[in-house]
Amino acid sequence: MAQLTAQFKAALSAIEPDAADKTNAADAHQQVRAALEADDRLAGYGIDTILIGSYKRNVSIKRIKDVDVFGRMEDSADDVEAQDILDHFFNVLDDEFGVDDDGGPRCVRQDRSVQVSFPEYDLYVDAVPARPHTGGTWEIPERGDDDEWVETNPDELTSLTTAMNTTHDGYYVKIVKLLRQTRRAQMGKGSKPGGLFIEILTYHAFERGLVSGTTLAEYYASALNGVSSILDDYVYEGVEIPDPTLDDAALRVRATDQQFKDLRAALEDAASRADDALVMVDEGKAALIYQDLLGEDEDGEQVFPMPPGYNDDGSKKENAYTPGDPKVPGGSHRFG
Repeated sequence: MAQLTAQFKAALSAIEPDAADKTNAADAHQQVRAALEADDRLAGYGIDTILIGSYKRNVSIKRIKDVDVFGRMEDSADDVEAQDILDHFFNVLDDEFGVDDDGGPRCVRQDRSVQVSFPEYDLYVDAVPARPHTGGTWEIPERGDDDEWVETNPDELTSLTTAMNTTHDGYYVKIVKLLRQTRRAQMGKGSKPGGLFIEILTYHAFERGLVSGTTLAEYYASALNGVSSILDDYVYEGVEIPDPTLDDAALRVRATDQQFKDLRAALEDAASRADDALVMVDEGKAALIYQDLLGEDEDGEQVFPMPPGYNDDGSKKENAYTPGDPKVPGGSHRFG
């Protein structure tokens, strides 16, 4: 079986955000949090900002383009209107960050957040206002122009991620990253459904016992099959995907029926090819499959490297051998 453990580890390194990205993301979100917490009105609401999102959960893949700040207003009144507080978030952040070097606005008011650009870092921070909901969860503005709020619980996903990763000896986070990269390689960056949807599917596949293994290759193939099965039930049987952070709530995702079908077909094909690669004896041929599944990095380089002794086309190099080969090429017989 082609486990290619060293190559899977190298692939994870290739999609890991750079140290500079991590430093810049930390600085950007701290600036936004400080501006919100310094405002008198928001301080009166007991604002307590926290970092959420894939960056917080350590499942981001290269590059970090956005960071999410959750503005929990613990003492806000029930009659605080969603549109009003979004306007206030915008005014606070616009006053603080103003315009970029080209005179363009750095702050953009969105449906349920205010986006602040950091052109020097080539990333954005989305600041989301939240008020308490019954049962210890939170509410954020609903998409649209009305003053509706919708329940959410993003920090719970961080807790679930940590627990699942511990249960699976660190494999869970690694597999989430590999599946996020697979979605990007197979569907295109920016396609819908996005990386968060893949992450939730992966969580359910692990939680339902559909994923197992002792190596990254085994976990990867198993996870692709588990995620594909759940998505198949959703697309063709109408089985809802639960939101793991809320009781008795279904996951809501902005994508068309065709986009779901396209993703389902891509994942089913990826699972089949990963199964094939896993049982191959020829590591070069297996590596070619993994290269196609995981695609290229930001610099156009293959995420998954060829194992030693193999050419880029997957063929074995002349006179190369791998451990276990019955025949080993003769050496120069010069010892010293």
